[in-house]
Amino acid sequence: MILVDTGPLVALFDPKDGQHQRCAKALKLVREPIRTTVPVLTEAFHMLGPGSVGSDRLREFVLKGGLSVWWFDSATLPRAFELMDMDSDHPMDLADASLIVAAETLGSRKVFTVDRKDFEAYRVRRGHRHYTIDIIP
Repeated sequence: MILVDTGPLVALFDPKDGQHQRCAKALKLVREPIRTTVPVLTEAFHMLGPGSVGSDRLREFVLKGGLSVWWFDSATLPRAFELMDMDSDHPMDLADASLIVAAETLGSRKVFTVDRKDFEAYRVRRGHRHYTIDIIP
């Protein structure tokens, strides 16, 4: 399974986005299920704009099962808040924290993102060990 960040969702559904071609090409190569989180969807819909064609297409993509959505529960939301508070020099927003918590919970380390700088710094915790993120593409 591959977790999808905001950037690729915006790029995929807004052909004017500078990353559109690259993300569309990368998505065609994906052979695993893709999943995102509610905070990531919220950011993507905000960036695409309410009532936009891109927003309509993203909504349709999700409803048709092109992308499944992971939700926080009472154990995972506090973990996301913990991640947001960890590094004051490099603060993590809720969308990024949600992807890291989803990765920890679902046993995945693959993230489709255009935000290499942040995701190269983030780590997924498994027990007492921390692992790097595998960035797609």
